[in-house]
Amino acid sequence: MIEKISITIDCLSDEERYLTVYVPDFIRKDERLPVIYMMDGQNVFYDKDATYGKSWGMFDYLIKHNTRLIVVGIDSSRNPDNTRLCEYSPYSYKDFKFGKITGRGKTYINWIVEELKPFIDENYPTLADREHTMIAGSSMGGLISYYACLARNDVFGKAACLSPSLWVDNMKLVSLAKKTKCNPNTTIYLDYGSRETKGKFGKMAYDSFWNCVDVLRRKEIHLYVHAIQFGEHNEASWERQLPVFLPLLLKED
Repeated sequence: MIEKISITIDCLSDEERYLTVYVPDFIRKDERLPVIYMMDGQNVFYDKDATYGKSWGMFDYLIKHNTRLIVVGIDSSRNPDNTRLCEYSPYSYKDFKFGKITGRGKTYINWIVEELKPFIDENYPTLADREHTMIAGSSMGGLISYYACLARNDVFGKAACLSPSLWVDNMKLVSLAKKTKCNPNTTIYLDYGSRETKGKFGKMAYDSFWNCVDVLRRKEIHLYVHAIQFGEHNEASWERQLPVFLPLLLKED
């Protein structure tokens, strides 16, 4: 079952957007399932909805593999004033192309925790504990997923951060990782594509990625880091990682 729900995130804007909620049709009576909250929800399920005409193909994957999982795709902002970058960044920063970006990621994650998650848990057959509450995204969505799993480790037990933009105020992201006392059953998946490391910016992004990994690998958590040969910064590349990171997130301790 796929359900689309029109919403506004009042603490951020009056923009209308959609939640896309997937619950498997083959769920058993009284069964409750893990939940994954996915950024850029318009790009998750179907090509026809995707920003650039290519989705992650999540619906086809879930059906093919009979995956027992509830997926909540949250549309990103479509406003032309860089609202998506603001919502997905926990910190303010200066973008080389768009100028000053005011980080509103903390507000966004608080909305997921305080408003969206209670709604989903009340209306769908979820396992609401942190061990079964996951968050995932790519690029800036990967950044905010990284942040959420650390800053709200009491809520999100697992995160998948694909091609995450960890270059955004990397020193603060490293500091966050250092000071966070993660629950030992935390799972974090991070990856990057070999074709994303080209040029001066690519090298900076690559170094920032490993700055965060170097701190996380010292913690007693389940950490998975993948370098994707020929991987690129697009949905087609991220789709190919579904059979890699989803089984890791769904693996029980």
